[in-house]
Amino acid sequence: MTHLVPLAKEVDDDKVTPGVLGFIVFAVMALAVWGLMKSMNRHMGKVDFKEPETGRPQPHDEPVAATTGSNATADEKKPGGGS
Repeated sequence: MTHLVPLAKEVDDDKVTPGVLGFIVFAVMALAVWGLMKSMNRHMGKVDFKEPETGRPQPHDEPVAATTGSNATADEKKPGGGS
């Protein structure tokens, strides 16, 4: 134990180090990030994303035709036509 005393004198009293508490805080944060990443990967694995086919419009993608717009049918463009 007496051979460690000269090593202790080499430590500068004016120097601030994080010490054991800093290591513990860093380790807890690292474990938290690891756990969050593992949870995110598990949740992203459950996502089942399918792109719509590019030939047909989906029912929720159909545009709503205005009576005076370019999407209006021939009956709607006639004067007195439509409802």
